[in-house]
Amino acid sequence: MQSPVNIIKNQTVNSNLKALTRTYKPANVSLVNNGFLVGIHYESEAGDVDIDGKTYSLVQMHWHSPSEHQIEGVQYAAELHLVHLASDKSISVVAILYQTGDPDPFLNKIKDGLDEMAKDKCSEDEVSVVKLGELDPKQLKRKSRRYYRYVGSLTSPPCTENVTWNILGKVRTISKEQLAALQAPLSSAFKSNARPVQPLNGRQIQLYDELD
Repeated sequence: MQSPVNIIKNQTVNSNLKALTRTYKPANVSLVNNGFLVGIHYESEAGDVDIDGKTYSLVQMHWHSPSEHQIEGVQYAAELHLVHLASDKSISVVAILYQTGDPDPFLNKIKDGLDEMAKDKCSEDEVSVVKLGELDPKQLKRKSRRYYRYVGSLTSPPCTENVTWNILGKVRTISKEQLAALQAPLSSAFKSNARPVQPLNGRQIQLYDELD
């Protein structure tokens, strides 16, 4: 039950999924580089996502490039993971796929922090932190008319299983300059930090489509 996976649209199942309700708000954050991932860690309450009546709080987000999840075998330029934690410690991740194109408005907000972090490269056993102050994630909570859901794992060690994944169907854009800024602080071995797709092993991928 590992992640990521390749999503084949005609093999997904339509089920009684509800719209993905995400309620995020401005909060104090730090930009964190652990050598193989660049991400944002929340220092105060940042909002939550409701999944099947269960509330998961947003605790951190991080980027992979190229994308980890694939759709019809297509690997995209980048993927953002918004990691949420419930009171019982269960995990749910909302994933957003990006193709190269226009700049991403959210990444524009942290450009200065990324540039500062790039000057402080660290190896995979070190952590670099840049305080960003308050950040509003409103660009990340646009309503999604389509998403895919399945149960998998975290994609970096220890690859903990029983993670509820929600991959948004709308692919967003990221500029080549932004991709370079995300990769710049990482050690050379991790400029490309996507885990290969894993076998489904009988798992089903559910589809929510507002138009159905």
